Amino acid sequence: MIYLDNAATSFPKPEEVYKRIDHVLRHISGNPGRASHRMAIEASRVIYAAREAVARLINIPDSSRVVFTKNATEAINIALKGILKPGDHAVTTSFEHNSVVKTLGRLSEGGVKVTKVRPCLEGFIALKDVEKAIIKETRIVCVSHASNVFGSLQDIREIGRLCRQKGVIFMVDGAQTVGALPTDADYMNIDILAATGHKALFGPQGTGFLYLREGIEPEALVNGGTGEMEVVLEIPERLESGTMNTPGVGGLSAGVEFLLKEGVEKIRSHEVSLVREIISGLNENRRIRIIGTLDASKRASLVAFNIEGKTPAEVGSRLDEEFSILVRTGAHCAPEAHREAGTHPDGAIRVSPGYFTAEKDIEELLRAIRTIAK
Repeated sequence: MIYLDNAATSFPKPEEVYKRIDHVLRHISGNPGRASHRMAIEASRVIYAAREAVARLINIPDSSRVVFTKNATEAINIALKGILKPGDHAVTTSFEHNSVVKTLGRLSEGGVKVTKVRPCLEGFIALKDVEKAIIKETRIVCVSHASNVFGSLQDIREIGRLCRQKGVIFMVDGAQTVGALPTDADYMNIDILAATGHKALFGPQGTGFLYLREGIEPEALVNGGTGEMEVVLEIPERLESGTMNTPGVGGLSAGVEFLLKEGVEKIRSHEVSLVREIISGLNENRRIRIIGTLDASKRASLVAFNIEGKTPAEVGSRLDEEFSILVRTGAHCAPEAHREAGTHPDGAIRVSPGYFTAEKDIEELLRAIRTIAK
């Protein structure tokens, strides 16, 4: 089996991740922050170690600004719903994941105004278009670092610099990039960063985090499950109501530690090489249309494409059943991005190699695609 769906969930994970989850499940079953006995204290240490690891990865000085969530979608909901009020204005793009699209859609029903900046054909947004969209009422600019359809990497640092100049909160959806590309929240002028644990961070499903710069205090999305009635909780506990997924966060911590040990730059270099090979191989066939830029260095580790005369579903099924190659097909939870790409409603075939993908896996993929395209 060749697994090429890492943009959805990375597989396999480093062995350390599986071992850490097993250890926490078997030996640390206390509730973190809920008791003073040894197992609860040890569970709290697991959570703290994970916060510290994430803080090192994204280069922030205070790990208490890291809030653990069950995925990037929850992180996005906490931030947008906790900050935006009726009368506020939000700027985003027309290629966002449904996590942003549907959340802002719900908020717009309550009086939040939304402006969507459109990309060029390769999937990049222009800084001047973002600046033009910002008005007096703008409270937040929310942009995906990389679209999960186009793959194109946005100039986050420059957009963040613009937002700082305008006094607007800058929020980044880093679901496709945190762990896969070097991420420095301060250098990149990021105020809010949402990320998932189960993709490039090598954590298990059901984990993610939200980074909030000092001074940004969203209202809680979920209440209860922590503290006493008279206690006013601070971040991160205020936004982490209920019992923490300690085994999952432990596994996430092990994944981040693996990244720090291996080096994100090394991982990025390997994945760029694989993406370059995919683009080169697919681009040889005139019947194949690649979505987004053909420059592998300017995209995340994913390539979405279509084959003339073949539906994405047909291609995906044949890759799985005939060649044992696993890819993602359809709208990728981002129908607006596919509208921009001209591939709605069927979507596209998406190939996303990871750190554990070998060159021979890509060679097998390209051979299979050539056979199907005939």
